[in-house]
Amino acid sequence: MMIMTAKVDIKKVIAALAAVAGVVIALILLLGGRNNSAPTAAPSVAGNEGRVQFLAALGWEVSASPTESGQVRIPQEQNDVFSRYNELQKSAGYDLSQYAGKTVMRYVYKVNNFPDATKPVYATLLIYKNQVIGGDITNTAANGTMQALTKAELPPVTTPETSAPAVE
Repeated sequence: MMIMTAKVDIKKVIAALAAVAGVVIALILLLGGRNNSAPTAAPSVAGNEGRVQFLAALGWEVSASPTESGQVRIPQEQNDVFSRYNELQKSAGYDLSQYAGKTVMRYVYKVNNFPDATKPVYATLLIYKNQVIGGDITNTAANGTMQALTKAELPPVTTPETSAPAVE
């Protein structure tokens, strides 16, 4: 039977472990940070003018400045209300679930060109790091609805020629 011994320098072992830990931390910071940033597909809006122009590009004429603004926190845990609201966001190409737990800015603008509005209509934008991450258009009338940021298609106008088949 043969026995071998080795002399281990504790300082070298600690230095090697520290180097490995440093590499692991660097990888986590570099690769893990990608999930926390806004997706590149999100439109960038800088300042109030950028937000108003963004809404105008969607076809909405809004007030020159927001009627309300403030921070909101995207819920960490999904509930029924969040799930329904996020489905609305997904219909417009946004997904708030990737911002769970994040604090974002919320800007609300009065919409001036909503068809047949009898009560105020508001456009809400959710902004994270100058990127639009979601929003909605809310009609405050008693029978009003909330819809995605994209402008609603108006129903086709029916005329007597198009509403009934021609009788010969």
